[in-house]
Amino acid sequence: MVKTVDEIREKLDSGDAVVLTAQELKTKLKNGEEVTLDDVDVVTCGTSGVMSGTTALLHIPVSEPGEFNKAKEVYLNGVPAYPGPCPNELLGSVDVVLYGTNHSKTREGYGGGFLLKDLVEGKEIDVQVFDNEGKEFNTKITLDDLGTARIIGTRMAFKNYNSFTNPERKAQESIFNVAPMEGPYNNYSFSGCGDINPLANDPEQKVIRPGTKVLLNGAQGVIIDNGTRSTDEKPNLLLTADIKEMNSYYLGGFKTGMGPEVFDSVAIPIPVTSEEVLENLKVLNKDIQLPVCDIHGRHLPIDNIDYTVWDDVDYRPTTDPDKCFNCIPCLPELYCPVNAYGKDKTIDTSLCYGCGYCAYVCPRGVPSIELGNIRIEADGKQRSIPVTCRQSDKKRGMDIAEELKESILDGSFKL
Repeated sequence: MVKTVDEIREKLDSGDAVVLTAQELKTKLKNGEEVTLDDVDVVTCGTSGVMSGTTALLHIPVSEPGEFNKAKEVYLNGVPAYPGPCPNELLGSVDVVLYGTNHSKTREGYGGGFLLKDLVEGKEIDVQVFDNEGKEFNTKITLDDLGTARIIGTRMAFKNYNSFTNPERKAQESIFNVAPMEGPYNNYSFSGCGDINPLANDPEQKVIRPGTKVLLNGAQGVIIDNGTRSTDEKPNLLLTADIKEMNSYYLGGFKTGMGPEVFDSVAIPIPVTSEEVLENLKVLNKDIQLPVCDIHGRHLPIDNIDYTVWDDVDYRPTTDPDKCFNCIPCLPELYCPVNAYGKDKTIDTSLCYGCGYCAYVCPRGVPSIELGNIRIEADGKQRSIPVTCRQSDKKRGMDIAEELKESILDGSFKL
């Protein structure tokens, strides 16, 4: 049996289509339910994680026309953005490219990811421009002032990742952990949303191709092509969408041991057109390999596990302020990568990324979360290592997949 996308569109228009999120489908499978081609028409898959390939293209008004010739340096809340090659900018505005991984020169722990979130939330941004004659121009802008504001993600939504532990006693700085990773073998950090990740559900990219519509941080966008560093074994995607249509919940800054990074969220619909497509959608966490690597070399494998690291765990921490001894500094507040941990020992759930690092660093157990353990063989020994940091957020991945499902059903997102 085969269904065409046009047939699925007709069922959606008539209200007869069955749309499931990837999480709903996996729950059915884990409960022993048989799912056939007649039972589902579209599956929405989602992921959210630190995505270093996040780039923004912005058109920024700076001054009255004729006041400056060519921008040489541009800073947004102290974050460097790179002006384009236009030889004459007498119009008083400038096109810039902003990298989500750039660090602010004026605000500690602040970078491109935090800046993009502030923009989407409508906050006022300080703009500083130096022209090629050395003159300085300062202004303030909000997202509404920008003629163009678009994310172009050069490598997003990787199908699978490496994960990391530290075999050595000396702590190692890395973007793959909230803080320098201690050792030996007593910390573990991973990324990827496992069996709800779009490319894990379409590993040969039968459906996920250039031109496929997506949700990128809540905005309707499109796949341009496979991204930089994409391989057959570890594909990723080149995506774009309008920042003005994004939801700040789905993107932001994420502080690491090497400074601030950026996270994004992506959802992609998979029309279930054949038995082959459906079989690929039946992948579970236990079927998806997750290499464990030495954080010093990044690509030096120690052992292999799978994405059951997401099974039977908590997605968010809870807090018990009564346990607090008012330590100075408060380590959960100091190390929270998204600034969600408050001085009142509560967690802003709209900001929390579920990384779990607050529970790891707090000596009193004020925040707590079940992150689980991994078991590997290393240096001739069987080792159990606690998961101490997650750099992907399965809850946000499920949330954006649910949002996509609702948008397909109400007709606001067309396949």
